Amino acid sequence: MWLSKVEEASGEAIKIDWQPFSLAQVNSDNADNEVKLWEQPEVIDGTDKTFLAHMSGLAAKRQGEEAFQGFFMALLRARHEDKKDLLDPAVMEEAAVAAGLDMARFREDATDPELLKDIADSHTIAVEEHGAFGVPTFVSDGGNATFLKMFIPPDEQAVEIYETMTKAMSEFAHVGEFKRPQPPWPHGVI
Repeated sequence: MWLSKVEEASGEAIKIDWQPFSLAQVNSDNADNEVKLWEQPEVIDGTDKTFLAHMSGLAAKRQGEEAFQGFFMALLRARHEDKKDLLDPAVMEEAAVAAGLDMARFREDATDPELLKDIADSHTIAVEEHGAFGVPTFVSDGGNATFLKMFIPPDEQAVEIYETMTKAMSEFAHVGEFKRPQPPWPHGVI
């Protein structure tokens, strides 16, 4: 949501290659992560909807970058503004319709079992190569990975924060952590 504000205010597109990362896997009770959620029978047969949003996003991506961006923004609004459940197939359908996707193709692609392999590969790379533990984790062209927790800023600060944080995340490899104590932050911010 923040990045769409930056694009709108700056008039420039931000090129991001969004990749799946499983918070369910990271936060599972399986501390040693030997059990891979994407390998579980109930996930494979579709009765467990843990990866529904990821699979839907990858299905949208198969229809092109513009289709994916439209779907992704619709999904973000559904989750963060409308507080909808991303485990609900109807929410995926609504986002796909809002994005103008070819619905027959979307429905077929969203059930492709190969998508679970894509999710597994993306998650594994994020953890093993970039040390990812949460979302969003940004990986710069130079390979620096940074987890960034923030709230949607006011319109007048969106671009400045983006430029500052992008510079810090990509260029200042010696900064290991920048964190505000909680509480009091985010008191008064949101």
